[in-house]
Amino acid sequence: MRKLAIGTVVSGALALSALAVPAAQAATPDLVFADVTVNKGKTIVVGTTNKVTVPVTYTLTRPSDLTIDYENNAAGILLYRGGLATAENEIESDASPSCTTTATTDTTITESCSDTLTIDPSYDLFEAADATTWKVGGFYGQLAADMDDSDDKVSLEYGYAAWGNKGTAKIQRAAKLTVNASPEPVKKGKTITVSGKLSRANWETGSYSGYVSQKATLQFRAKGSDTYSTVKTVTSGTGGALKTTVTATKDGYFRYVFAGTSTTAAAKASGDYIDVR
Repeated sequence: MRKLAIGTVVSGALALSALAVPAAQAATPDLVFADVTVNKGKTIVVGTTNKVTVPVTYTLTRPSDLTIDYENNAAGILLYRGGLATAENEIESDASPSCTTTATTDTTITESCSDTLTIDPSYDLFEAADATTWKVGGFYGQLAADMDDSDDKVSLEYGYAAWGNKGTAKIQRAAKLTVNASPEPVKKGKTITVSGKLSRANWETGSYSGYVSQKATLQFRAKGSDTYSTVKTVTSGTGGALKTTVTATKDGYFRYVFAGTSTTAAAKASGDYIDVR
């Protein structure tokens, strides 16, 4: 899946494709992408609805006679999963980067660029396999369309090139935790039941699903204290349910904490206050 952002020319190309007119492959220039950093080297955590804007920095060396105007051609960073030629999924930048020239030669120009990748979970992520470490690459695309048919002729020339293995970027599912301590108020020495739920983003359904067989830590913070301490470890059951009992000793807050896994981000529940009398 490639999303080539080169302005209004794309609309013309789509119209032309409907005519099934053969397209000529235009030559693409040699570009060098280097020093690519995605999301400042941090893991990208994506939920089910909100778009995530990911900062990207890199250097780009291009031929000195090549102008990239982001109307007729474009260059940027892509994330891909699988092979470069047979990607199982791919996400490309779709905005014009900000670039500053840092070096020139008789034949090349080197620029320092900053860009963004916008990840829309409803459009870019499709399955559990997308929660993994992606490869990073650079791409170049060009498109020229003559849609004036007054001379009984239309034409389209396009070119696309991608350069892979410029780094890696990890994408994880966002997780949620809830907690409820009851009954309240409770007498000192009586039993408190602390329940909750651990769920994580399911990109196939666009909702959060229970995360089963995962360990979550139950923590307690006494009233007037700023520090949580570990009480016990609880394993999530059916539907991600968490449930355990403790003895009431003092007023304070209970919360569950999930450390995360390779595919799912860490999460903390907001503390639930219990009144012990």
